[in-house]
Amino acid sequence: MRAGRLLSTLLLLQAKGRRTARQIADELEVSVRTVYRDIAALQASGVPVLGDPGHDGGYHLPDGFRTKLTGLTTDEAGALFLTGLPEPAAALGLGGLAAATTLKLMAALPDPMREQATRVRDRFHVDTPDWYGTADDTPHLAAIARAVWEERRIAVRYRRWASPREVDRELDPYGLVLKGGHWYLVGADRGEMRTYRVSRVLSMSPTGTGFQRSADFDLAAHWREYLGEFDARRVHGEVTVRLSPTGMEMLTDLFDGNSVRAVADTGVAGADGWVTARIPYESVEYTTTLVLRFGEDAELLEPGWMRERLAATVRAIAEKYA
Repeated sequence: MRAGRLLSTLLLLQAKGRRTARQIADELEVSVRTVYRDIAALQASGVPVLGDPGHDGGYHLPDGFRTKLTGLTTDEAGALFLTGLPEPAAALGLGGLAAATTLKLMAALPDPMREQATRVRDRFHVDTPDWYGTADDTPHLAAIARAVWEERRIAVRYRRWASPREVDRELDPYGLVLKGGHWYLVGADRGEMRTYRVSRVLSMSPTGTGFQRSADFDLAAHWREYLGEFDARRVHGEVTVRLSPTGMEMLTDLFDGNSVRAVADTGVAGADGWVTARIPYESVEYTTTLVLRFGEDAELLEPGWMRERLAATVRAIAEKYA
């Protein structure tokens, strides 16, 4: 443990240059006292760590000094793909590994390439959750991730939309997907591949048995296929709507991508500036609520039965506020 920390300290100084004891402590998540001990140990072992006193001082390596000890451990190599996603890495319980891997990769780069990598990191940031949304509560995510990695079957209690709301399942966990700020588990239930939202896992425990992962399973390809099937299942037909010029300006804020494209493909502008278009609908409740969000700048025309449903909703709202 200490040897790995000493190497991390050395690589940090090599990759980032002069650092105070406090900066080193914060980046390695240790105490300042530990940093002092580690610096002394490096110096005692012959590493030329220099220390400058004063407000602008700190520890640094002589110009031109480079260590070749940048080899990745097996676990760090597994965390390579998460080095640019610190928050998801931390959620999976791999934050420390991802940070150590990034540090070793940066230290291994020649100076010009390291400067370029630093510029990219300083100028681009990935933030996965949606606006106005809060991250899911996923207390079992790290444990599920371990089961995925170790190919160990798990027993879960899961809360779903349909009745009965809570069900027990034994799953072979094949993979985890981060979509729109939400984690999803792709797992086999009695041989059939299914998708579970991790925040709806109420409890999880290992069964003590492993499973044989299918050698030809491709998580990315499976997820693309799942999304295509999901889109096909959720659309139940089309509705005809009219949108005012103001409603058209609100379009991208209130409609999803499929509906925006549908308006672009089918929309016909009238003499009054209103646009009539056909859009897909998922459910009566969702569609009527969506139209209501436009206020007076949208009108549902067809089907007639849904228009009547919307009119009844509007009357009920008016009576409530009369």
